[in-house]
Amino acid sequence: MDLAQDKLDLIEKIIKSDRKYSNNEDLFEDFFSETCRRSLGIIEVVSSNKALEGYIRRIATTSILNVLKDSGRLKRTKNGYLPIMEVPADENVLNDYSDSLISYSNFNISFNPEELVVQNDIIKRVSAILIKIDDSEPEKQYLKIYKLRYDLGMTQKEISEELGLSQSEVSKRLFKLMKRVKESFES
Repeated sequence: MDLAQDKLDLIEKIIKSDRKYSNNEDLFEDFFSETCRRSLGIIEVVSSNKALEGYIRRIATTSILNVLKDSGRLKRTKNGYLPIMEVPADENVLNDYSDSLISYSNFNISFNPEELVVQNDIIKRVSAILIKIDDSEPEKQYLKIYKLRYDLGMTQKEISEELGLSQSEVSKRLFKLMKRVKESFES
């Protein structure tokens, strides 16, 4: 792993500030190595220091949870993970003492930062391949057909009307294009 010292220091600071680090200091090396391994792709593409810190914080939290689960220090309950030494509070006891209703909205992050890096890399690679294929045979209008089909969501019939081609020709070109993209990924 080839990370700059300032990034390593940031990862260490984030791990040590995580609330699950307390009482699990003996697993620091595992937390650190797992976080570094998972952060490598993010560090290379994120340029904003604030964004990078946010991504690393999320990665560190996930890494710490994974190490704690793997080491047997967390157990799964119906409400999430709890430390082995922690006893869950009885819900009836909590309800007896509370007349307040606390509500908050959840938000869903569909991809974690690592998945975003991979997805971004794939998109860049597919774009480069599409441009290369289109440049090799501009008369086939591969890039235009791709954009109409996948960016604008047009049907093959609509594309054929737009470009003045038969629907079977549009279908053949889309198939050939996807085959060539797939072959480029396999090589």
